[in-house]
Amino acid sequence: MSGLQGRVALVTGASQGIGRACALALAAEGATVALAARNEAKLSEVQAEIEAAGGKAAAFALDVADEASIKAGAKAILDQLGTVEILVNNAGITRDKLVMQMKREDWEAVLATNLTGAFLLTQALLRPMLKNRWGRIINISSVVGRTGQAGQVNYAATKAGLIGVTRSLAREVAARGITVNAVAPGYIETPMTAVLNEAQTAAMMTTIPLGRAGTDADIAHAVVYLASEGAGYVTGHVLDVNGGMFMGG
Repeated sequence: MSGLQGRVALVTGASQGIGRACALALAAEGATVALAARNEAKLSEVQAEIEAAGGKAAAFALDVADEASIKAGAKAILDQLGTVEILVNNAGITRDKLVMQMKREDWEAVLATNLTGAFLLTQALLRPMLKNRWGRIINISSVVGRTGQAGQVNYAATKAGLIGVTRSLAREVAARGITVNAVAPGYIETPMTAVLNEAQTAAMMTTIPLGRAGTDADIAHAVVYLASEGAGYVTGHVLDVNGGMFMGG
């Protein structure tokens, strides 16, 4: 397939999990994919995987919790690839604790990576989209940004914040042909959820009407759709990909 042939996409947190899956899927649709993360060795593996399948990719070391790294990374990407037309803000971390045990640094670290980083990177890469009057910005939120989750006030705040960013920015840039949407994954089998024990996983399954965990590919399919020409009339939307854990507007 080549629905994104000639487009340039950037995926943050592309070294593993959902980010890797999104990068592979976008490349399979014909996009040239800029892979961004802190782990250069893992990025190289993803780049090799894409190229082995006949796709195009380039790896860039980038820490979204560091403003200087964002600015340098954005410049390097634009210098090498000329533009970014599809931006997938996926990079995220957790520092889970009950609120009475959560230290200020746990709060700040999660906000810096998950929310501020997405804002700064979007800001750094928006100008080419505005100039070309075409763009797709896709923010990876979470079901907990919709419902909340005990022990995750920091993480849930960032994921709810991304939904606010999505809807506000969508209104700002719509006249320039740029869409801004969010994908809100539910319980997805990734390295981030692998830390849960068997009892926690079993309890989670009881909340999912479809009765199974999601896969990173489930999220990647949603991202590819929102990046496509076919989604050109969809903006300011939150696409819930959660097996029915949350059903709402």
